[in-house]
Amino acid sequence: MEKGGMEIINIKNFFLFPGQGAQYPGMSLDFLVSGSPGVKKIFDLASDITGHNMEALLRDTDAETLKRTDVSQPALTLANLAAAVYLADQGLAPAGAAGFSLGEYAALAAAGVISGEDCFRLVKARGEAMQAAAERIAAETAGEAAGMAAVIGLAPEQAEALIAEWTAGGLGGLYPANINSPRQLVVSGTAPALAEAEARFKDAGARRFIRLQVAGPFHSPLIAGAAEQFRPVLEAVPFSDPAIPFYSNVTGKRVHSGGEAKTLALRQITEPVRWINEERAIDTAGGIGALLECGPGKVLQGLWKDSGSAIPCYAAGTVEDVQILFKSRAAVPKTEV
Repeated sequence: MEKGGMEIINIKNFFLFPGQGAQYPGMSLDFLVSGSPGVKKIFDLASDITGHNMEALLRDTDAETLKRTDVSQPALTLANLAAAVYLADQGLAPAGAAGFSLGEYAALAAAGVISGEDCFRLVKARGEAMQAAAERIAAETAGEAAGMAAVIGLAPEQAEALIAEWTAGGLGGLYPANINSPRQLVVSGTAPALAEAEARFKDAGARRFIRLQVAGPFHSPLIAGAAEQFRPVLEAVPFSDPAIPFYSNVTGKRVHSGGEAKTLALRQITEPVRWINEERAIDTAGGIGALLECGPGKVLQGLWKDSGSAIPCYAAGTVEDVQILFKSRAAVPKTEV
Protein backbone atom coordinates (compact mmCIF):
# COMPACT_ATOMS: atom_id res chain seq x y z
CA MET A 1 0.00 0.00 0.00
CA GLU A 2 1.41 3.36 -0.98
CA LYS A 3 2.15 5.48 2.09
CA GLY A 4 1.14 9.10 2.42
CA GLY A 5 -1.51 11.03 0.57
CA MET A 6 -4.48 8.75 1.27
CA GLU A 7 -7.97 9.86 2.17
CA ILE A 8 -11.50 8.48 2.26
CA ILE A 9 -13.35 9.76 -0.81
CA ASN A 10 -15.50 12.83 -0.02
CA ILE A 11 -15.42 11.86 3.62
CA LYS A 12 -14.75 13.69 6.83
CA ASN A 13 -13.57 10.91 9.10
CA PHE A 14 -14.74 10.75 12.69
CA PHE A 15 -12.51 8.63 14.94
CA LEU A 16 -14.03 6.36 17.60
CA PHE A 17 -11.84 4.76 20.25
CA PRO A 18 -12.88 1.57 22.12
CA GLY A 19 -12.67 1.04 25.88
CA GLN A 20 -11.62 -1.71 28.27
CA GLY A 21 -12.66 -5.17 27.22
CA ALA A 22 -11.43 -4.69 23.66
CA GLN A 23 -7.81 -5.47 24.55
CA TYR A 24 -5.98 -8.65 23.55
CA PRO A 25 -2.35 -9.83 23.66
CA GLY A 26 -0.33 -8.63 20.69
CA MET A 27 -2.72 -5.83 19.77
CA SER A 28 -1.22 -2.97 17.72
CA LEU A 29 2.15 -4.71 17.22
CA ASP A 30 1.35 -4.92 13.51
CA PHE A 31 1.35 -1.12 13.40
CA LEU A 32 4.77 -1.12 15.05
CA VAL A 33 6.34 -3.59 12.61
CA SER A 34 4.84 -1.72 9.65
CA GLY A 35 7.70 0.73 9.88
CA SER A 36 5.52 3.73 10.67
CA PRO A 37 7.76 6.34 12.33
CA GLY A 38 4.80 7.84 14.15
CA VAL A 39 3.85 4.51 15.68
CA LYS A 40 7.43 3.88 16.84
CA LYS A 41 7.40 7.30 18.48
CA ILE A 42 4.12 6.67 20.33
CA PHE A 43 5.38 3.27 21.56
CA ASP A 44 8.56 4.89 22.87
CA LEU A 45 6.54 7.64 24.54
CA ALA A 46 4.22 5.16 26.25
CA SER A 47 7.20 3.14 27.48
CA ASP A 48 8.90 6.24 28.86
CA ILE A 49 5.81 7.48 30.70
CA THR A 50 4.65 4.14 32.11
CA GLY A 51 8.11 2.81 32.94
CA HIS A 52 7.41 -0.43 31.07
CA ASN A 53 8.62 -1.71 27.72
CA MET A 54 5.22 -1.58 26.03
CA GLU A 55 6.27 -3.62 23.02
CA ALA A 56 7.36 -6.45 25.33
CA LEU A 57 4.25 -6.08 27.48
CA LEU A 58 1.92 -6.40 24.51
CA ARG A 59 3.92 -9.29 23.05
CA ASP A 60 4.41 -11.32 26.24
CA THR A 61 1.49 -10.56 28.58
CA ASP A 62 -1.26 -13.18 28.77
CA ALA A 63 -4.92 -12.27 28.37
CA GLU A 64 -5.72 -12.67 32.08
CA THR A 65 -2.99 -10.28 33.19
CA LEU A 66 -3.97 -7.84 30.46
CA LYS A 67 -7.46 -7.66 31.99
CA ARG A 68 -6.07 -5.94 35.08
CA THR A 69 -7.26 -2.37 35.01
CA ASP A 70 -3.84 -0.95 35.81
CA VAL A 71 -2.32 -2.96 32.93
CA SER A 72 -5.07 -2.69 30.34
CA GLN A 73 -5.62 1.07 30.53
CA PRO A 74 -2.15 2.16 29.35
CA ALA A 75 -1.91 -0.79 26.95
CA LEU A 76 -5.28 -0.17 25.29
CA THR A 77 -4.67 3.57 25.10
CA LEU A 78 -1.42 2.82 23.29
CA ALA A 79 -3.23 0.52 20.86
CA ASN A 80 -5.88 3.19 20.21
CA LEU A 81 -3.35 5.95 19.61
CA ALA A 82 -1.14 3.68 17.50
CA ALA A 83 -4.11 3.14 15.17
CA ALA A 84 -4.74 6.89 14.96
CA VAL A 85 -1.06 7.64 14.32
CA TYR A 86 -0.85 4.96 11.63
CA LEU A 87 -3.88 6.45 9.91
CA ALA A 88 -2.25 9.88 10.11
CA ASP A 89 0.82 8.43 8.38
CA GLN A 90 -1.52 7.34 5.58
CA GLY A 91 -3.04 10.82 5.30
CA LEU A 92 -6.21 10.14 7.29
CA ALA A 93 -6.84 12.74 9.98
CA PRO A 94 -9.88 12.93 12.28
CA ALA A 95 -12.54 15.57 11.76
CA GLY A 96 -13.95 14.66 15.17
CA ALA A 97 -13.30 12.24 18.02
CA ALA A 98 -15.08 10.29 20.74
CA GLY A 99 -14.19 7.32 22.89
CA PHE A 100 -16.04 4.75 24.93
CA SER A 101 -15.07 4.93 28.62
CA LEU A 102 -11.27 4.60 28.70
CA GLY A 103 -11.28 5.29 24.95
CA GLU A 104 -12.21 8.86 25.75
CA TYR A 105 -8.59 9.56 26.71
CA ALA A 106 -7.32 8.64 23.25
CA ALA A 107 -10.08 10.86 21.87
CA LEU A 108 -8.92 13.73 24.11
CA ALA A 109 -5.43 13.36 22.67
CA ALA A 110 -6.71 13.09 19.09
CA ALA A 111 -8.75 16.26 19.60
CA GLY A 112 -5.72 18.17 20.91
CA VAL A 113 -7.19 18.60 24.39
CA ILE A 114 -4.26 16.84 26.07
CA SER A 115 -0.79 15.94 24.88
CA GLY A 116 0.32 12.39 24.22
CA GLU A 117 2.58 12.53 27.25
CA ASP A 118 -0.22 13.67 29.53
CA CYS A 119 -2.60 11.12 28.04
CA PHE A 120 -0.35 8.28 29.18
CA ARG A 121 0.25 9.91 32.56
CA LEU A 122 -3.50 10.16 33.09
CA VAL A 123 -4.44 6.63 32.03
CA LYS A 124 -1.60 5.19 34.11
CA ALA A 125 -2.88 7.01 37.21
CA ARG A 126 -6.52 6.29 36.35
CA GLY A 127 -5.87 2.57 35.89
CA GLU A 128 -3.97 2.35 39.18
CA ALA A 129 -6.70 4.23 41.06
CA MET A 130 -9.49 2.08 39.65
CA GLN A 131 -7.60 -1.16 40.26
CA ALA A 132 -6.92 -0.11 43.86
CA ALA A 133 -10.59 0.76 44.39
CA ALA A 134 -11.69 -2.60 42.99
CA GLU A 135 -9.26 -4.46 45.24
CA ARG A 136 -10.45 -2.53 48.31
CA ILE A 137 -14.06 -3.40 47.53
CA ALA A 138 -13.19 -7.07 47.02
CA ALA A 139 -11.32 -7.17 50.34
CA GLU A 140 -14.13 -5.45 52.22
CA THR A 141 -16.85 -7.76 50.89
CA ALA A 142 -15.13 -11.05 51.75
CA GLY A 143 -15.42 -12.64 48.34
CA GLU A 144 -18.79 -11.14 47.40
CA ALA A 145 -17.25 -8.50 45.20
CA ALA A 146 -19.23 -5.80 43.47
CA GLY A 147 -19.21 -5.89 39.69
CA MET A 148 -21.07 -5.25 36.46
CA ALA A 149 -23.67 -7.02 34.34
CA ALA A 150 -25.23 -6.51 30.93
CA VAL A 151 -29.02 -6.37 30.73
CA ILE A 152 -30.12 -7.61 27.30
CA GLY A 153 -33.56 -7.16 25.78
CA LEU A 154 -34.88 -4.12 27.64
CA ALA A 155 -34.85 -0.57 26.32
CA PRO A 156 -32.32 1.45 28.30
CA GLU A 157 -34.99 3.97 29.27
CA GLN A 158 -37.07 1.17 30.77
CA ALA A 159 -34.11 -0.33 32.60
CA GLU A 160 -33.07 3.04 34.04
CA ALA A 161 -36.64 3.70 35.16
CA LEU A 162 -36.75 0.33 36.90
CA ILE A 163 -33.46 1.02 38.69
CA ALA A 164 -34.82 4.37 39.90
CA GLU A 165 -38.05 2.71 41.06
CA TRP A 166 -36.23 -0.09 42.89
CA THR A 167 -33.79 2.35 44.48
CA ALA A 168 -36.68 4.46 45.77
CA GLY A 169 -38.20 1.25 47.12
CA GLY A 170 -35.10 0.41 49.16
CA LEU A 171 -32.82 -1.59 46.85
CA GLY A 172 -29.41 0.00 47.31
CA GLY A 173 -26.16 -0.41 45.45
CA LEU A 174 -27.44 -0.70 41.86
CA TYR A 175 -26.56 1.86 39.17
CA PRO A 176 -26.77 2.28 35.39
CA ALA A 177 -23.18 2.22 34.09
CA ASN A 178 -23.07 1.96 30.28
CA ILE A 179 -26.07 2.88 28.14
CA ASN A 180 -24.81 1.04 25.08
CA SER A 181 -27.60 0.51 22.55
CA PRO A 182 -31.38 0.45 22.17
CA ARG A 183 -31.30 -3.16 23.40
CA GLN A 184 -28.52 -3.14 25.99
CA LEU A 185 -27.62 -1.46 29.24
CA VAL A 186 -24.80 -2.37 31.64
CA VAL A 187 -25.33 -1.98 35.37
CA SER A 188 -22.85 -1.75 38.24
CA GLY A 189 -23.69 -2.92 41.71
CA THR A 190 -22.85 -4.68 44.93
CA ALA A 191 -23.04 -8.48 44.91
CA PRO A 192 -26.43 -8.56 46.72
CA ALA A 193 -27.83 -5.83 44.46
CA LEU A 194 -26.77 -7.65 41.29
CA ALA A 195 -28.26 -10.92 42.52
CA GLU A 196 -31.58 -9.24 43.27
CA ALA A 197 -31.51 -7.23 40.05
CA GLU A 198 -31.03 -10.34 37.91
CA ALA A 199 -34.33 -11.79 39.09
CA ARG A 200 -36.15 -8.47 38.83
CA PHE A 201 -34.90 -7.64 35.36
CA LYS A 202 -35.88 -11.08 34.05
CA ASP A 203 -39.34 -10.67 35.58
CA ALA A 204 -39.56 -7.35 33.73
CA GLY A 205 -38.83 -9.03 30.39
CA ALA A 206 -35.04 -8.97 30.00
CA ARG A 207 -33.83 -11.89 27.89
CA ARG A 208 -30.43 -12.18 29.53
CA PHE A 209 -28.48 -10.85 32.50
CA ILE A 210 -24.78 -11.43 31.84
CA ARG A 211 -22.19 -10.93 34.57
CA LEU A 212 -19.12 -9.22 33.14
CA GLN A 213 -15.57 -10.28 33.92
CA VAL A 214 -14.39 -6.93 35.22
CA ALA A 215 -12.41 -5.91 38.28
CA GLY A 216 -15.07 -3.71 39.85
CA PRO A 217 -18.32 -1.70 39.62
CA PHE A 218 -17.00 0.96 37.26
CA HIS A 219 -18.88 4.11 36.26
CA SER A 220 -20.76 4.14 39.54
CA PRO A 221 -20.53 5.89 42.92
CA LEU A 222 -19.21 2.63 44.36
CA ILE A 223 -15.72 3.57 43.15
CA ALA A 224 -15.78 7.18 44.33
CA GLY A 225 -12.47 6.47 46.06
CA ALA A 226 -10.82 6.05 42.67
CA ALA A 227 -12.02 9.47 41.58
CA GLU A 228 -10.56 11.07 44.69
CA GLN A 229 -7.21 9.31 44.19
CA PHE A 230 -7.15 10.39 40.54
CA ARG A 231 -8.24 13.99 41.14
CA PRO A 232 -4.81 15.56 41.98
CA VAL A 233 -3.17 13.93 38.95
CA LEU A 234 -5.94 15.20 36.68
CA GLU A 235 -5.88 18.70 38.14
CA ALA A 236 -2.15 19.02 37.41
CA VAL A 237 -2.62 18.39 33.68
CA PRO A 238 -3.42 21.29 31.30
CA PHE A 239 -6.51 20.80 29.13
CA SER A 240 -6.83 22.87 25.92
CA ASP A 241 -10.02 23.63 24.04
CA PRO A 242 -10.77 20.88 21.49
CA ALA A 243 -9.23 21.53 18.07
CA ILE A 244 -11.89 19.32 16.45
CA PRO A 245 -15.37 18.26 17.64
CA PHE A 246 -15.08 16.11 20.77
CA TYR A 247 -17.99 14.45 22.60
CA SER A 248 -18.46 13.46 26.24
CA ASN A 249 -19.53 10.13 27.73
CA VAL A 250 -21.10 11.90 30.71
CA THR A 251 -23.37 14.32 28.85
CA GLY A 252 -23.51 12.70 25.43
CA LYS A 253 -22.89 16.17 24.00
CA ARG A 254 -20.12 18.06 22.28
CA VAL A 255 -17.53 19.60 24.61
CA HIS A 256 -16.44 23.14 23.78
CA SER A 257 -13.72 23.98 26.31
CA GLY A 258 -10.76 22.40 28.03
CA GLY A 259 -12.18 23.30 31.42
CA GLU A 260 -15.39 21.45 30.67
CA ALA A 261 -13.44 18.45 29.37
CA LYS A 262 -11.39 18.25 32.58
CA THR A 263 -14.47 18.45 34.82
CA LEU A 264 -16.19 15.71 32.83
CA ALA A 265 -13.07 13.50 32.90
CA LEU A 266 -13.33 13.27 36.68
CA ARG A 267 -17.10 12.76 36.66
CA GLN A 268 -16.75 9.99 34.08
CA ILE A 269 -15.23 7.63 36.65
CA THR A 270 -18.41 7.51 38.76
CA GLU A 271 -21.12 8.41 36.22
CA PRO A 272 -22.61 6.33 33.40
CA VAL A 273 -21.35 6.26 29.83
CA ARG A 274 -24.28 7.61 27.82
CA TRP A 275 -23.11 6.18 24.53
CA ILE A 276 -26.53 6.27 22.86
CA ASN A 277 -26.81 10.00 23.45
CA GLU A 278 -23.26 10.48 22.19
CA GLU A 279 -23.99 8.53 19.01
CA ARG A 280 -27.10 10.61 18.36
CA ALA A 281 -25.19 13.85 18.83
CA ILE A 282 -22.47 12.70 16.42
CA ASP A 283 -25.02 11.48 13.87
CA THR A 284 -26.97 14.74 13.83
CA ALA A 285 -23.94 17.06 13.86
CA GLY A 286 -23.65 16.98 10.08
CA GLY A 287 -20.60 16.92 7.85
CA ILE A 288 -19.46 13.41 8.80
CA GLY A 289 -18.97 10.94 5.97
CA ALA A 290 -17.69 7.93 7.89
CA LEU A 291 -16.53 6.74 11.28
CA LEU A 292 -13.37 4.74 11.87
CA GLU A 293 -13.01 2.50 14.93
CA CYS A 294 -9.39 3.16 15.85
CA GLY A 295 -8.37 0.39 18.19
CA PRO A 296 -8.87 -3.32 18.88
CA GLY A 297 -12.10 -5.12 18.06
CA LYS A 298 -15.35 -4.12 16.43
CA VAL A 299 -17.62 -3.45 19.42
CA LEU A 300 -18.23 0.18 18.57
CA GLN A 301 -19.11 -0.71 14.99
CA GLY A 302 -21.80 -3.03 16.30
CA LEU A 303 -23.18 -0.40 18.65
CA TRP A 304 -23.14 2.18 15.87
CA LYS A 305 -25.07 -0.19 13.61
CA ASP A 306 -27.65 -0.64 16.38
CA SER A 307 -28.07 3.15 16.50
CA GLY A 308 -29.74 3.10 13.08
CA SER A 309 -27.48 5.79 11.61
CA ALA A 310 -26.95 5.78 7.86
CA ILE A 311 -23.33 6.89 8.28
CA PRO A 312 -20.98 3.93 7.76
CA CYS A 313 -18.52 2.83 10.43
CA TYR A 314 -15.36 0.96 9.41
CA ALA A 315 -12.75 -1.04 11.31
CA ALA A 316 -9.34 0.63 11.55
CA GLY A 317 -7.75 -1.26 14.42
CA THR A 318 -5.16 -3.26 12.49
CA VAL A 319 -2.94 -2.78 9.46
CA GLU A 320 -5.13 -5.28 7.63
CA ASP A 321 -8.26 -3.26 8.46
CA VAL A 322 -6.70 -0.16 6.94
CA GLN A 323 -5.54 -2.08 3.87
CA ILE A 324 -9.08 -3.36 3.39
CA LEU A 325 -10.35 0.22 3.42
CA PHE A 326 -8.07 1.10 0.54
CA LYS A 327 -8.50 -2.13 -1.40
CA SER A 328 -12.30 -1.91 -1.17
CA ARG A 329 -12.07 1.58 -2.68
CA ALA A 330 -13.52 3.10 0.45
CA ALA A 331 -10.18 4.91 0.32
CA VAL A 332 -7.93 5.95 -2.56
CA PRO A 333 -4.80 8.01 -3.12
CA LYS A 334 -5.49 11.74 -3.07
CA THR A 335 -4.26 11.94 -6.64
CA GLU A 336 -7.22 9.79 -7.71
CA VAL A 337 -9.87 11.91 -5.95
